[in-house]
Amino acid sequence: MKAPLLQRCWVTFSVYVIGLYASLLNRLVIKGSKNIPHDGPVLIASNHISAYDTVFLPWAVIKSNHLQMLWAPAKEELFENLFLRLIYSSWGAFPVRRKRDVRAGRKLHDLLLDQKVMLFPEGTRHKDGKLGPGNRGVGKIIYDTRPAVIPTALIGLNSWKFLRFQQKGSVVFGAALDFSDLFQREDCKETHLLIVERLMEGIALLLSGKGVDCGRD
Repeated sequence: MKAPLLQRCWVTFSVYVIGLYASLLNRLVIKGSKNIPHDGPVLIASNHISAYDTVFLPWAVIKSNHLQMLWAPAKEELFENLFLRLIYSSWGAFPVRRKRDVRAGRKLHDLLLDQKVMLFPEGTRHKDGKLGPGNRGVGKIIYDTRPAVIPTALIGLNSWKFLRFQQKGSVVFGAALDFSDLFQREDCKETHLLIVERLMEGIALLLSGKGVDCGRD
């Protein structure tokens, strides 16, 4: 699945506008961009601490991957307003119903065959900066599609306020995680849990490396 050139131009333009606020008027620092493969299926898996995450993370990714899409599942409530639905959809977001959503799961699976997708494996925001447990369904998706999985740490954004300036924050991309041993295991709940736990450990390592107490031992 590939978005039309016009849509990709719009997304690149949009994230640069967002980037002016994030990195010029404020001090959002992006580290480890070289760890993001330019081609092929990629899953950007991050902690989730702020509403800013959903717009600043695409800026951090597309800044070094011009004219590409970063697709993202988002809660269906964001699409109830027609105008917002058009905006979010144009940016590559698609709605997901709470609990099990077979259609959204199928779309996510298809995208991860050859596209970049961002996902918050905790499934909800943790404004206190603590890292919650990962959703087992994310482990299943990784097992089935086997993209390059980039653990990502968002730091400091939970203290940002709109229309304030010179606020500090960072986006840190780690090296792709190796799940090759777990891919040899049976396709079952236990394997999916082991995969998502390794992913969350990767995110926790990035956070602790930057001096963030993410609440994991």
